[in-house]
Amino acid sequence: MAASFADPASAERLERVAAALRAGGFAAEILDDAAAARARIKDLIPEGAGVLTGASETLRLSGIDEDINAGGRYDAIRPRVLAMDRATGADEIRRLVTGPEFVVNSVAAVTETGSLVLASGSGSQLPANAGGAAHAVWIVGAQKVVPDLSTALRRVEEHALPLENARAQAVYGMPSAVNRLLILNAEPRPGRGTVLLLREAIGY
Repeated sequence: MAASFADPASAERLERVAAALRAGGFAAEILDDAAAARARIKDLIPEGAGVLTGASETLRLSGIDEDINAGGRYDAIRPRVLAMDRATGADEIRRLVTGPEFVVNSVAAVTETGSLVLASGSGSQLPANAGGAAHAVWIVGAQKVVPDLSTALRRVEEHALPLENARAQAVYGMPSAVNRLLILNAEPRPGRGTVLLLREAIGY
């Protein structure tokens, strides 16, 4: 694993990323830490809204996953999906995860040129992030900042994948893989996508 991929970006680089994201149509905010993001989520997402969370260590470690899926404030989609029968409920599961009102997730990398990169094994969470959800919020640790897309793809393969692979082996007894990648270069729908950039490192 490349040690540099775990190091938080400087304040100057975070400002550069935020400016590039805004130029591409995203709303971008720089927050001190995960606790600030956790509080900001409550401002951004109205009570009772339907919310899908991505499978994300950032969300888990920050407490945002628990707030959304177990806090009772929102219509949490992931617990509903996990309780459904995969065979008989497949069509309903696809409908629920593809077009929620809100999706909350993290990314594998964000570039200084304003692109977000998400990686997935199954791809099930990508449609909502790509545009299926009416609104999207991404929480991004400062260590995920990279100069460009080529470095972002290196970060996915050399840093995020080994860590996720170890987690998947421990939890599911099987390896992970980067079977699908989503790159968001801009947000064409004003007000849809918000990126919360943290000054601290969190997640992969």
